[in-house]
Order: sequence, then C-alpha cells, then structure tokens
Amino acid sequence: MRGPRVLHVQWGDRPARWLATRSLRGQLITGLVALLALACAGVGLVTYLVLSHTLLNQLDFQLQAAGGRYASCIEAKHHEGPPPPQGVAVTNCNKTPGLSAGTFGARVKDGVLTDQGIIGGQSHLSAADKAVLIRLPPDGRYYTEDLDSLHGNYRLTAIRGLDGDVLITGLPLSSMEATLHRVEIAELVAFSAALVLAGIIGTGFVRLSLRPLRRVAATATRVTQLPLASGEVTLGERVPDTSPRTEVGQVAEAFNRMLGHVEGALARRAASEARLRRFAADASHELRTPLAAIRGYAELALRNPDADPADIAHALRRVESESARMSVLVDELLLLAQLDAGRPLAREPVDLSRLAIDATDDARVASADHRWILELPREAVLVRGDEHRLHQVLVNLMSNATRHTPKDTTVTVALADGTGPGTVELSVTDDGPGIPAELQPTLFERFVRGDSSRARGAGGAASTGLGLAIVDAVTTAHGGTITVDSKPGHTRFAITLPRLCC
Repeated sequence: MRGPRVLHVQWGDRPARWLATRSLRGQLITGLVALLALACAGVGLVTYLVLSHTLLNQLDFQLQAAGGRYASCIEAKHHEGPPPPQGVAVTNCNKTPGLSAGTFGARVKDGVLTDQGIIGGQSHLSAADKAVLIRLPPDGRYYTEDLDSLHGNYRLTAIRGLDGDVLITGLPLSSMEATLHRVEIAELVAFSAALVLAGIIGTGFVRLSLRPLRRVAATATRVTQLPLASGEVTLGERVPDTSPRTEVGQVAEAFNRMLGHVEGALARRAASEARLRRFAADASHELRTPLAAIRGYAELALRNPDADPADIAHALRRVESESARMSVLVDELLLLAQLDAGRPLAREPVDLSRLAIDATDDARVASADHRWILELPREAVLVRGDEHRLHQVLVNLMSNATRHTPKDTTVTVALADGTGPGTVELSVTDDGPGIPAELQPTLFERFVRGDSSRARGAGGAASTGLGLAIVDAVTTAHGGTITVDSKPGHTRFAITLPRLCC
C-alpha cells in the first residue's frame, strides 16, 4: 500500500508562493523594499571594500616608512656588539621617534629570531608566532598574519639587512578594523532607517497610485450586485477618470468598454426575449383562429347528424380550408426555425433570369388586375443556392405587392448587376400607396402586417405576417442582403446576392 502523496515544495519556490498570495499593494511594497535592500547591500559592500582597500594602502605606506627607521635602529644595535648568549634580547629601539604606538619590530638571523620589540608596549611572542615570523619571505611584500601573542592581526613586511639578517616590521590592524566596524554599524543603521522610511513612504505612494484600480474594483463590485438575470438591466456604472496614458487608466477604459458591451448584450437579450414572447403570442393567436374554426365546424357536423348534407359539406370544406391555412402557417414557422438553427440549404447553380420569368408569368395569371413589367439583362444571371427557396422569396415579394396595392398598380421585376463587385440585384418595385415610415424598421420581423396602411386587393388571402420574415431569413442564408425603400407612389424591395462566377 502506498501512503498519501506528499508534495515537496522547494525552498526557492516558497517566497514566490508567499508573494503570490499577497495583494498587489503588498507585492509592490515588498518588491520596492527588496530592491532597495539589494541596492543598500550593494552600496554597503562596495563602500566596505573600497574603504578597506584604502585603509590597507595607507597602513602599507605607514609600514613602509616605519620599517626603514625601525630596521635601521635594530641593525645599528646589533653592529655595536653580539647579542647576549642566552635568550632573546629586548631591543631599546622601542623609543624610536616618529613611530606610532603598537609598531612591531623583529630580527631573524640564520632562522633564529634574535631580537623583537613593540613601541609603547611589551612583546612576549609565543613559539607559534615566532614560527610565523621566521617563515616570512624577505621580499618586501606586505602580509597579514594573526599574532595571538600581540592580541590581534598585524600587517607585516620583511626585508634583508646588510649582514644577511631579516628585519621584520609590523603595524596592528586593530585601528583599521575598528574603523571598518564603525562604518558597518553606521551603514546598518542608515540603511535600516532608509528601508523603514522607504516602506512607509512607498506604502503611501502605492496606495495613492492604486486608488484608480480600487475604483475599478469598487465599480466591478457594484456591477456584481445588480440583478443581471432580470429582464431589463441598465449598467449605468462606469469607472471615472480613465486616462489612457496610464496602465490603470487603460484597464479602466477597457472595463468601461466591457460594461458597454455587456449592457448592449443584455439589451439585445431582453429585446430577443420580448420578440420571442411576442412571437409565441402571435403564433398562438394565428393558430387559435383556424383551430377554433375547425373545432366549431366539426362540432356543428357532429351535433346535427340529421342536418342538410349541403350544410355538412360546407362545414367540411371550411374545416379543410382552415386546416390548409394552419398547415401553411406551421410550414412557414418550421422553415423559419430551420433557418434560425443554421440548417444549410441546397447549394446548386440557380438561373435567376429563368426564375424571374417563371414567377412573373405565374403572377400575371394569378393577379391579372395588376400590370407586370419584367426587366432582364441579355445574358443569364447565375447564383449558387436553393432554387425552391429563392423562388419562394420572389413569390412572397410579388404576392406582397399584389396583396397590399390596389388594382392597376404597376409591378416591375428587375434583375441587374449589384453595386458591389461580384453581386447581382433582384428587385420588385410597385407604384402603390407605399409603406408607412413607422412600420419600415420592423417590416422583416415575424407577424408584422401592413394591412392597416396599404390597400388590400379584393379577394386577397389572409396574410400570416411571415412572408417578409421568410424573405429576409432565406436571403441571409444565401449570404445576401435585402433593403426596402418606400414612399407614397414608390415601394422597392431589393435583394443583393453573390453572383456565381463562370
């Protein structure tokens, strides 16, 4: 059996994980203080190294000057006579003028330390320190050695004397180390104060800088409290003071644009739901009328079995007529539903010229009380699409023209090149009374009728109000557009479709 899985987090990932859980203000302040701390550490390190190098150079210069005088004293002392036979003699050169306190001197002859002393103090070297001094090469270079007997580090140099002996001179590093220590303390105090001050001032500056972002968050919070699920919602909330020159201003401006898009989408959704409710009500109303008629005539025939056969035949004819009307309505609603769902239509070459000729010939027979004019180009015009649906579009437009215009109205069916490249325009124009201006914006919506404004021909069939909606849906499914231009004495429906290249 395996135990529970343990996730090991690397130490390097922990600061990043901790920082990721902080607020943006905390991250900015932390980053500011961390960068300042790195800068202070770099400045402190450079200052320490430069100061240490400078002080060491000064100490070497002093050591060079002291070494000459001290070595001369020791050399002169030993030329006066041999040293005492037992032990190491303490030199009297510790009172040499011009030498600072703590200056150390020693003489090595044939690998034996023969003399040593220190200005202003007592020098009792241990065996280990003597061994260190004996090993110093007489090359005039400067060395740093820890002499425990003299209680600290010394800067030492060794030169060869006149009789082959080695003269050693040293200066204590305690003064330099004390100076560096004081500099370290001063830098630590100054940099700590700078970090604290930077944290306080940076916190105020970051809070001031993020104030526009807090306004964005406050606006977003107020927007989330709005009842977006309700039918009508107006998003009047906007972020004020949006400046495109700053990043926060750009975020605020984008947020305002997003709110505008959301408000537009909600408005379109509300309008779509309203149209859907209106469509459902209109469809129910349209279906209720033939259903009520069918039910009434059926009940009439069933309740009077001894009625006159002519009356029963009339009732059955009315049932058949209303059933046919309801079937047409259901077929048109089904077609619109299929087009709304994006169901593809047939994509075959269609001769619009032949289609216009056939539809106009049928209209002349069905509406002989109108004058029909057909204007076609010399060559056939081809498009790619569904011939049956395009024929239905043309028939609906021509039927709309005859149904809503009086007798002797001239209806012109024209086919010509479109205004755009590679397009063709099919238009149906009449000189009837026209369409009211207030009705034109909603003319292609479903169950919209113009019976109240345009004259209706005698004997015209009742309209379902779906003809122009089908025209618009089929045209859009073919990648085309439809426009209407209407005023008293002139109404023109123009369909633009992509031409089929040869």
